[in-house]
Amino acid sequence: MPAVIYNEQIAEGVYRLAVEGSYAARMGQFYMLRAWEMYPLLSRPLSVFNVEDHYIEFLYLVAGEGTAIFSKLQAGDEITLEGPLGNGFSKPAGRTAFVGGGIGIAPFYYALKQVPDADVYLGFSREAYLVDEFKALTSGEVITNVGGIILNQIDFNRYDTIYTCGPHKMLEAVQQKQADSGTAADVYVSLENRMACGIGACLVCSVKCKEKRKKACADGPVFRAEEVVFE
Repeated sequence: MPAVIYNEQIAEGVYRLAVEGSYAARMGQFYMLRAWEMYPLLSRPLSVFNVEDHYIEFLYLVAGEGTAIFSKLQAGDEITLEGPLGNGFSKPAGRTAFVGGGIGIAPFYYALKQVPDADVYLGFSREAYLVDEFKALTSGEVITNVGGIILNQIDFNRYDTIYTCGPHKMLEAVQQKQADSGTAADVYVSLENRMACGIGACLVCSVKCKEKRKKACADGPVFRAEEVVFE
């Protein structure tokens, strides 16, 4: 079983967790993590924040019992990982923007390693974090917003491909902005749905789409913005 290398608090309720081992992932994929035996029942899905030769990193927000347990992990503690899971981000075409709200910035650090000329929009409710780390990875712009609405700072018509991740209300606003702007850009949303199995065997992460219901874990978590029906 792999061990924790470090588990650092970088902002209020936000932690950066590194786990030893050799891992692979496409940008935008996730792993299911657990650091307990019986309770809580479910593992927790965390986006891949970074992959290096001998470890993998996750960025997470303490939001419930599972992530509260994660926050108490120390170097040397054992943890279980299952993944990589999900479809991840497709290779973008043309000028690209990553737009993250809150802990929704997590998958874009690793993504910038694959698309190092992309612009990045980082929205925070209380305090900004890891901004310098993001700036170090891209030759594009890094735009931040604290306490406001990060979507107000992006012109969708400047881009050919836009990836977004954050709270459902933000992603619903992304969908509306796409429609209002009349952009020709390919716009994607990465959903932060609660999951149980992570492999499509259950219906916990069901997503209503225009054609039919899909599963965030197996069909997503990345969807074209226009296909999702936000409930």
